[in-house]
Amino acid sequence: MDLAAAARALHDNVSRVIDGKPDAIDTAIVVLLAEGHLLIEDVPGVGKTALARALARSVDGSVNRVQFTPDLLPSDITGVSVFDQATARFEFRPGAVFAHVVIGDEINRASPKTQSALLEAMSERQVSVDGTTYQLSRPFMVVATQNPLEMEGTYALPEAQRDRFMARISMGYPDAAAELDMIHGHDRTEPIDALEPVVSLEDFAAMIAEARAVHVSDAVGRYVVDIATATRSDERLLLGASPRATLQLVRAAKAYAAVRGREFVVPDDIDALAVSVLAHRLIVQRGEPEAEHIVRSIVDRTPVPTGS
Repeated sequence: MDLAAAARALHDNVSRVIDGKPDAIDTAIVVLLAEGHLLIEDVPGVGKTALARALARSVDGSVNRVQFTPDLLPSDITGVSVFDQATARFEFRPGAVFAHVVIGDEINRASPKTQSALLEAMSERQVSVDGTTYQLSRPFMVVATQNPLEMEGTYALPEAQRDRFMARISMGYPDAAAELDMIHGHDRTEPIDALEPVVSLEDFAAMIAEARAVHVSDAVGRYVVDIATATRSDERLLLGASPRATLQLVRAAKAYAAVRGREFVVPDDIDALAVSVLAHRLIVQRGEPEAEHIVRSIVDRTPVPTGS
């Protein structure tokens, strides 16, 4: 299957549900192809969960949705060993992470202990329960949503967990034309109920392998490292980008290039993804601009490689 054509089919399918947000859809597809995890952060009612559900339905894999609440337990996420009296043995009952796409709705409403249950799954693609390690499905993606404005009854995501999300996006409000289309298209039916998979699991695995094979030149690699290093020495930041951030920016750029039909990464790919991949990992000094603005300024002043 042609990767660029398949990516367009995914985009068109998700666009049937999400009106007027092509950039958010593109980033979500890139993160899925790069085998990363996506954090969607915005106010209620702008389509965060709808985007996650539409993306999951468009790939013919298993999907689990978890509504994060203060009483959610870590075992609800990872699974639990239950004693079976009939066999006199403990049997493992898988938790919500045993799916190809896991939708974590309002992740910041769960306790830090439950949030941390996702760490091993997101990083290692495995969980350990009662001393036994269980491998997760491939591909495996966590799409988490949270409301950044409502603080009551929420727990801020720790830096270690934010760093495991490949990218963070905001949906934003639709423009007037898109909102009008939504009124006419969503008033009687729920479009997401009619979505069918457009890419099989086998084809998608092949797409992931093709994206991983995209070439990154030494010059582009140095460009990524220069950007990451600049965040670590910027006086406006308390915490710069981690080495994991550098790796994930490269992986996302490879998927971004593949979606556009190229077998190599160019600096423009890095520029297009730098804010969504890096900004949520940074800690800004009090009184300084938002992280997104700082990342953009760093990218703008970093010399762009001209050779291969």
